Amino acid sequence: MQKHLASHLHYDFRIEHNGVLLSWAVPKGPSLDPGARRLAMHVEDHPREYGDFEGVIPSGYGAGVVMLWDRGTWTPEVDDVDAALARGDLKMTLDGYKLKGSWVLVRTKGGWGGTPADGRAWLLIKHRDEWSSPELDVLAFAPLSVASGGDFADILSEDDPDVWRSNRPALSGESGALFARIVEQAMAMKAETGRTAARKARARKAPTRKAPAPKAAKKATKKR
Repeated sequence: MQKHLASHLHYDFRIEHNGVLLSWAVPKGPSLDPGARRLAMHVEDHPREYGDFEGVIPSGYGAGVVMLWDRGTWTPEVDDVDAALARGDLKMTLDGYKLKGSWVLVRTKGGWGGTPADGRAWLLIKHRDEWSSPELDVLAFAPLSVASGGDFADILSEDDPDVWRSNRPALSGESGALFARIVEQAMAMKAETGRTAARKARARKAPTRKAPAPKAAKKATKKR
């Protein structure tokens, strides 16, 4: 699962099947609460190599920053994955760093939360098991990358971040402004890191004064 800061912050849930990554955009991210039903919009399949991508999409569709928020394996709880997808009810077991246990993707018959009834709206739901928790907000508890341990600004601050080129048209407006703010934050962090390193380097090069030798202490004498 990737955490994607584009026109809006969202999470991309992906499972490998038949050589591609089946993909759903989850606006609010996954929840460990079995009572929560998180909208998951079915989007186009992605190439397998995109599953480990963490870096920058400089322009085009999805322009922004991508964090590898979780990764692992999935095991279908059904005999026929294609039939389950066609039926709109795919049960699976996840074994990731953050998401574990039994889950289900269920296609809604109509729209959901204002989305059109075009068959793309699914719900991502956690089944009740030892890995479920109505109290724990996993997004707040574990917000950082499983690949680098950093946040969006850290990814942008890397000397040579990975870049994913998209042939989709560029976005503008809110996406561009948001991306600019993230870049500005990242550059500020990088500049502060550089200033700290420079101060440490100057401190190492500065001559050190030899401390004066301590005076010998007088021996105490006792009168007899």
